[in-house]
Amino acid sequence: MDQKILKNLELVNGEVDRLLSTSPLIIRKYTNHLTQAKGKGIRALSVLVSALDENNEIHHDAILFASAIEILHLATLVHDDVMDDADSRRGIPTLHTLYGKKTAVICGDYLLALAMNQMNQVENKSQYLDFDFSDIMLDIALGELSQHINNGNLNLSIKEYLEIIKGKTARLFEASFYAGVITMTQNQEEIDAYKKVGELVGMMFQINDDLIDFEMDEEEALKPVQSDFEQGVMTLPLLYAFEKDPEVKKESLTRKSINALVKKFDGVGFAKSKSENYYQEALSILNALDVNEFKYNSLKEVIDRAHNTI
Repeated sequence: MDQKILKNLELVNGEVDRLLSTSPLIIRKYTNHLTQAKGKGIRALSVLVSALDENNEIHHDAILFASAIEILHLATLVHDDVMDDADSRRGIPTLHTLYGKKTAVICGDYLLALAMNQMNQVENKSQYLDFDFSDIMLDIALGELSQHINNGNLNLSIKEYLEIIKGKTARLFEASFYAGVITMTQNQEEIDAYKKVGELVGMMFQINDDLIDFEMDEEEALKPVQSDFEQGVMTLPLLYAFEKDPEVKKESLTRKSINALVKKFDGVGFAKSKSENYYQEALSILNALDVNEFKYNSLKEVIDRAHNTI
């Protein structure tokens, strides 16, 4: 990624750190811990590259949008870790492991409010009236709830799975591209194209994240692996194998038998082909955008990063 964009990403990270480290004293110990758990910032990058104007400049509102989205993402991770009873995240202990689940849930709630508050700090509020951040938060919450309701549901269809990840993961990527592009244009057709690219990026990102459970060890992934099924989470490689052999669902399934089943029907290969389809569709939309070479390459790099998660 170009140094100019990375410098803006540093501004976003600095803003996130500022928000976490200056939280009210009652919660600051916990939010300070979370400054160690930030990811690679692909959602923030999505905002920043989408915000590039014809002069390759980025409006300061994009920095605020990106930091709000990163805070929202962090809130979802805190809640996810509680639900999954995860001990570590990106190589450090999870918040609930150190301070308890009740504290972690409340901290996650605080982060949701903090993200909304940060979103309200933008300069050109009247320009962003159609960008309803609360709608995004609702869709993410409903996606997470749908996944939770379907925990352990061996009869979950691939179509239903795709609807779940569209809400819980792709919606935030869609919002990231949307937040960036509205800082530099109000052309609805152009905005819709960026939103669609964001959705596709989010879909492939989640599918590739599912693959980590089958293709990485914990040291590489910096989070627990070989554990999705044990947590009741139905992922695409396994759902495809179930579709190929429905009778196996009547058996007593273990991690060993799950791995063998996915390997037998090449569930990993199927998931990768699905991700590839989303990737090609995103590139097709990108190729139709009227952007300069610098912005094209920057957008493509973000798309490539999501496609090459593993």
